[in-house]
Amino acid sequence: MPFARLASATTPTCHIGLGLAAVGRPGYINLGRDHDLGEDRSVGTLRTRTHELLDAAYAQGVRYFDVARSYGRSEEFLADWLNARPDIDDIVVGSKWGYTYTAGWSADAEEHEVKDHSLATYERQRAETDELLGDRLDLYQIHSVTPDSPALTDKELHSRLAQAAAEGMTIGFSTSGPAQADTVRAALAVTVDGEPLFRTVQSTYNALETSAGPALAEAHDAGLTVIVKEGMANGRLAEPHAPDALKAVAAETSLGCDAVALALILRLPWAGIVLSGAATTNQLASNLHAAVVDLDEDQLERLAALVEEPAAYWERRGQLPWH
Repeated sequence: MPFARLASATTPTCHIGLGLAAVGRPGYINLGRDHDLGEDRSVGTLRTRTHELLDAAYAQGVRYFDVARSYGRSEEFLADWLNARPDIDDIVVGSKWGYTYTAGWSADAEEHEVKDHSLATYERQRAETDELLGDRLDLYQIHSVTPDSPALTDKELHSRLAQAAAEGMTIGFSTSGPAQADTVRAALAVTVDGEPLFRTVQSTYNALETSAGPALAEAHDAGLTVIVKEGMANGRLAEPHAPDALKAVAAETSLGCDAVALALILRLPWAGIVLSGAATTNQLASNLHAAVVDLDEDQLERLAALVEEPAAYWERRGQLPWH
């Protein structure tokens, strides 16, 4: 497992990763993008911003970096950064396949990505990822698996993924939607020649959406590395949008709402990596303070009251506009 590289890391931020969904393309559903990115979202500008974020993250102890075929040019930006730093050998790189980016570098496209979990898509996108990241890729994940995904039942796909695993690639999956727990449990049951196929799971978990928690604990107990995404609920847990209870706890800690929101996840024993989706280096620095936040029982109880019903959470998320 490439995540063994992180086991020897001693920095408090080694369990925080950097995801490039917010800066690999001009449009995304995170709140506050107009403020964070401004009007200039050219390829060159976002490439530079991505490299600045990667430099800052690495300098501050972050060792996991997460991209996807559908995150615009995120793989390309990361590959450029890695190629310029061949001596960096203590990081873990994960990407995802299963969505095709279709926005053509526009934030106003009618359709930003198309989902397809077929074997043909895997083969095409694996070749595209390999061309950019080559042997720097450690983890390849099926993007946003749901209970009805053919990726859970396609034996030919499973065989091909197991072949990649035998050649040294770690195979994982990510989840989305109100039935994440069902997806995780279904994926844990997928085997090839009697061996579990998946070694990592990446799921949405945050102060508002905790429904996947028990299943993620089961995945951890089964030996999978758990990666948590959308810990900031696409900006709903950041200033100025954060709920009053979160703002109050943040004020008590003298740190940002973002640091508290991420710290709430970091304290969970099954959370192997918690992703920051920072779009600026200041956001990243604030996110990384999560590693030193200490929450007491009263604060945890107040934050626990923020949890929403999964269906309501995902309905609201589905209504967030692409900015």
